[in-house]
Amino acid sequence: MASTILLIDDNAVQAATRQAILKRAGYAAIAVFNPQRALEQFERDEFAVGIGLVITDHIMPGMNGAEFVQRLRQTHPTLPVLVISGLYEAETEYEGLDVLFRMKPLPPDNLLESVKGLLQSA
Repeated sequence: MASTILLIDDNAVQAATRQAILKRAGYAAIAVFNPQRALEQFERDEFAVGIGLVITDHIMPGMNGAEFVQRLRQTHPTLPVLVISGLYEAETEYEGLDVLFRMKPLPPDNLLESVKGLLQSA
């Protein structure tokens, strides 16, 4: 059974591109464009399927990726998280949050390799 991946990115084009890459590789992928909304969906258990992995962007309006992960960890301390950012210095904001940090641009092969590694280690 394929793992369901939650993509969080305010850029609809990037989210759709990653979603298409993941789906072609056999994963189910759900895109959410607002990190606050994603947290609300987790809190209300609104996802129809279990989420096996979260992929989030770093820079988003209202709440950055680090803030999102800090809040997510309160209820889902072991859920695998992949953070993708164009800011090298942002990696320090994720120390102690148990995430895999990757720089943009993240080619499809590297995205899939990262996803596979996180899901296998979960």
